[in-house]
Amino acid sequence: MPNLQILVDGQELTADWTEENAGTRDAITAALPLEGDASRWGEELYFRTGIDVDQETTQTEVPVGSVAYWPQENAICIFWGPTPASLDQEPRAAAPVAVVATVEDISPLSEIQGGATIRIGAV
Repeated sequence: MPNLQILVDGQELTADWTEENAGTRDAITAALPLEGDASRWGEELYFRTGIDVDQETTQTEVPVGSVAYWPQENAICIFWGPTPASLDQEPRAAAPVAVVATVEDISPLSEIQGGATIRIGAV
């Protein structure tokens, strides 16, 4: 059973928490539900939150379907393909992010044309 329900402009996604970055995951869980108007950067959506948590394990190259916290901007990011920082087809963040969850099926994100409204809640 998934841990998170993510709505992106009416497209429903589900995600499972990863085992890494437990402190970041706990801070996000405490702040749920989260909602915001996202910006798009290549095949990444991100929106700023009121979450401010100490940096844990971060990386710039992330797996497809990653849900991550961007500590530099206090933002949540969803990656499903290359971004302007990518060297090939892998998703790559502009700055290090802490991966906290993985979206099970990213195919609905291919329909997103620009920014989007995102709502994240617990299942």
